[in-house]
Amino acid sequence: MVKKLVTAIIFFAACGLYAQNGTVSPYSYFGIGDLRAGSTIENQMMGGLSLYTDSIHLTLKNPAGYGKLRLTTYTAGVTHKEISLNSFTDQQKTSVSNLEYLAIGFPLSPKLGAGLGLRPFSSVGYDVLQETINSNGNEVRNVYSGSGGLNQVFLSLGYTLAKNVNVGATLNFNFGTLENEKVQRVDGLQYGTLQTQESQVNGYDFVYGLTYTPQIKNKYTLFTSVVVNTQVNLQSENSEIIGSFSQATGGQIEVIDVNLAAQGLKNTDLKIPTITTLGLGFGEDKKWFLGAEYSFQQLSTFENRFLEIQNQEYKDASAIAVGAFYIPDYASFDSFLNRVTYRAGLRYDMTGIVVNEKEINNLGITFGLGLPLGGSFSNLNIGFEWGKRGTTAAGLIEEKYFKVNLGLSLNDRWFQKRKIN
Repeated sequence: MVKKLVTAIIFFAACGLYAQNGTVSPYSYFGIGDLRAGSTIENQMMGGLSLYTDSIHLTLKNPAGYGKLRLTTYTAGVTHKEISLNSFTDQQKTSVSNLEYLAIGFPLSPKLGAGLGLRPFSSVGYDVLQETINSNGNEVRNVYSGSGGLNQVFLSLGYTLAKNVNVGATLNFNFGTLENEKVQRVDGLQYGTLQTQESQVNGYDFVYGLTYTPQIKNKYTLFTSVVVNTQVNLQSENSEIIGSFSQATGGQIEVIDVNLAAQGLKNTDLKIPTITTLGLGFGEDKKWFLGAEYSFQQLSTFENRFLEIQNQEYKDASAIAVGAFYIPDYASFDSFLNRVTYRAGLRYDMTGIVVNEKEINNLGITFGLGLPLGGSFSNLNIGFEWGKRGTTAAGLIEEKYFKVNLGLSLNDRWFQKRKIN
């Protein structure tokens, strides 16, 4: 049964990375698109905390955790999101399903562990209609649409530096395509206009993690962590076409390639500022945990010279997350429910995106279950998230969403000689 589950998720992942439309948010128009969670379902259901690490789970956003691994761990996650997009006068409902990650981690020695995997980094997916009346009294319809996003291949190492002290590092390679299009139609005119901009993007960044987890009274553990995601240095090769089309048939009349080289925009750099995350928590091993994290980023320094957007700017971003889990009795023989891990969390993201002088912030409430599989350390993780982002003020869109998450964490032991064949 477990092998069938693994095969199904790997198949979904292989198809999903190339076929999925990772978001349907109008706010994916900004920056490099919607930044994805990047963490396992277990962590997402605790408000997205990367603070807690143990010997049988991967913590994708904190590479220090790989030094604690004692078993080879395969993990994958998928999500389904129901979304309500609300303006001051209208409402639209839609949905999207996605691959979240596909990864493996394994111990190389009692103090050293490694991991590698594939996950989406950002997603672009929007289709917005804007209707106005021009000076001649004719209706003008502008349709803004976008697609694409960036994926991330990563390699991580974690090491136990001293008792209760773990360090780690991750190398990320980011790659993908961002596409944006504007189509304009004016009533009474024979032709409409179009503009398409495309960016082929790739580049590297590093993540460094440090955890210190001293024991207190031989029963409790204090969890502290620092994670630094260094500046993401991306190179973008850009292209742009403009032209006209027949409003009657939709056929293109004249389309030309814009000479971006003459404007110094053929090749541009995108530098996403460093994110620093500080964490503090407390818990009892295999019983309960409560923690909080604070992240900050100097996003005000970000710019994309190729895509100039009116009425939009960036300011410094920050986020706070609180999360917990509880296991009634992990070793219970007579009660399955006692071995279930119950998780919950809360997060508030001040994204740093400002549109029409309004900050676009996000609130999420999370909860879920970790269901043990058989007599092993493997588990099936089911989670839920309710949240909202944005506002209906200043002509903007408020998003309300409900997300269902499914994650699988399977454990195995490599490099162990069998005593009995």
